Amino acid sequence: MNTFFVFLNGGTGAVKAYCRRLITVALMALLIFSGDPARAQPEVQAWGNIKGVRVEGELMMLESSIRVVYPGWGTVKRTDKERQNPRFTTEGLRKITETRIDSIMIKQVVSQKGAGEIEVDLIIEARADTTLAGVYFSLDLPATEYGSGTVELIGAAPVSLSAMTASGADELIRVVARGLRFSAARRLLDVGFDEPTEVVVRRGSLGGKETVQVYLALMSGEVKTAQTSHKVLTLGVSGEIDRNPVTFQVDMSRTGRPFAGFGGNFRLQNPETDPPVIQYCLDNLRLAWGRVEMPWGFWHENEDEDPIANARAGKLHPRVQAAMEMAQRLHKLGMPVIVSDWSAPNWAIEGEITFRRQPGDPWGNPLNQSKAEKIYASITAYIQFLKEEYGVEAAMFSFNESDLGIYVRQTGEEHARLIRELGAHMKARGLKTKMLLGDTADANGWAFTYPAMNDPETHTYISAVSFHSWRGFETETLEKWHDIATKLNIPLLVGEGSMDAAAWRYPAIFEEPVYAMEEADLYTRILAICQPLSILQWQLTADYSPMTGGGVFGNTSEPLRPSRRFWNFKQLASTPEGLLAMPLSVDQANISCAALGDPRRGRIALHIVNNGASRQATISGLPQRLRELRMHVTDAERNMEEMPRVRVRQGTAQFELPAAGYTTLMSR
Repeated sequence: MNTFFVFLNGGTGAVKAYCRRLITVALMALLIFSGDPARAQPEVQAWGNIKGVRVEGELMMLESSIRVVYPGWGTVKRTDKERQNPRFTTEGLRKITETRIDSIMIKQVVSQKGAGEIEVDLIIEARADTTLAGVYFSLDLPATEYGSGTVELIGAAPVSLSAMTASGADELIRVVARGLRFSAARRLLDVGFDEPTEVVVRRGSLGGKETVQVYLALMSGEVKTAQTSHKVLTLGVSGEIDRNPVTFQVDMSRTGRPFAGFGGNFRLQNPETDPPVIQYCLDNLRLAWGRVEMPWGFWHENEDEDPIANARAGKLHPRVQAAMEMAQRLHKLGMPVIVSDWSAPNWAIEGEITFRRQPGDPWGNPLNQSKAEKIYASITAYIQFLKEEYGVEAAMFSFNESDLGIYVRQTGEEHARLIRELGAHMKARGLKTKMLLGDTADANGWAFTYPAMNDPETHTYISAVSFHSWRGFETETLEKWHDIATKLNIPLLVGEGSMDAAAWRYPAIFEEPVYAMEEADLYTRILAICQPLSILQWQLTADYSPMTGGGVFGNTSEPLRPSRRFWNFKQLASTPEGLLAMPLSVDQANISCAALGDPRRGRIALHIVNNGASRQATISGLPQRLRELRMHVTDAERNMEEMPRVRVRQGTAQFELPAAGYTTLMSR
């Protein structure tokens, strides 16, 4: 970042020079994009942040956000995942986000205007009097790409930044301009305004990586109630496409834990739309594991009644009956079934049950430990009735996300006690059902498992360890779960697989390529790092549905059909049984990959997510007797489409790796 410098021009000569360079960029864009707007799509998150523009498959990054900056720049709030409650919709190629930060209302419309060019239409409205340093449209440009480049501003007097950069000042530029351009070795970024705009360029960081931060003022100073600002920005990107060949190396001499296959959650919530989605998924996916709800509050609502006697007397609550029938359905298809509880009857918890918290309050309710034995008996009775009346012996039991409190809340020590005591209670009743360690709200909850992990008395009752993949995607965090499973010598499950726990609020994001790509990338990384027994998708129902139409998410204009995400799931679910994790290395960035194989039988499955352009690929280390690989691709244009077979010679295969997609290669 110390090499970052600024070149400023002003006056008529500068404008002419700027125009000449715009023509140059336009010609470059024509060469790169071949005049096809569909080859250059903006990737917009539901909360409004633009990740970048994908060109020929390569994402040219320019992470945007709306930032509300308070006086002195001591407090800066930005649009981000799970920070606001946005509304996200699409109209053709227009991506519309409506959200708020404190008293500032924000509406943003991102539209594709042509090859490599997007328009950002912003309306800002204040709902209260306040004093701000400003409301800004902000760009975080990777220092690795832009840090040693130049920036030119139009309509501004020359300013020298040499003294500021030498002194390490955070703020590099503050000036009013009519446009600016960032030029770097492999990138050109042009930003145009519909009127002269204050521009602030600062040193910054995002996600632990150094960035060049660009702030474009939308509103500032003393802001009055109902004050509005409307600004239209254009962003044009071009640059070199990375098509360097990629080499993969698989090591079939080192094997890890088995992957049983893809799985799913089947918590019933939508009586009208759940059934057809469930049926389609069960008919069209090879599923290895299932997870269902135990509606405990409806099973044993009144403390002094016998829930089994009530059930046998015909008083089984419809919610309980539906959940047990769902478990039975999965069991008959050959799946082991996890039973998880989301909430508890009032008598079994401390305080008044709450499903919504006030700011600053903890989630959920602790169990009433003075009624521990009655709690264990009630849960065991449910699992026993499920076995006796529906023929399903649950593989494992858990409280859903009890580290967070959705909606039973536990400490790590309480979790360990539950495993010891409820596990012993179920064993004493002759049940084979064991406990699921963790089942945490996200991967960041690894420490929640430590009290039980370090207590030998719990180990006999633990069957597997589980986390949910909503957050904590970092490699170092995922490695902790691999280590827990290794230390206890038990399988690892991803009890809920996906990547945005708030996405139910803006379901239009499920059909965006950015969501499908990020989800597939995450699963591939989890396969490689964690070596799970299964990843159980949240959900294979109408909630977070992999299907669209048929009334799902209110879409009644078209029949039920699979989305791109469904085809990603089907491609992963096509992995044969009996394969073990094994190392697969790659020598290029922006590619995630995982290998599963059986060295004795010479079988292998390779899952690859290419976040860049198409390129030549070579895979070495394959079984010597292997002659060909079947290849399937899911991307913006193909739904698990089978490609021409890839020939293998002396353990090496060469093929064209498709751009911006999910590719699977498998032996026959």
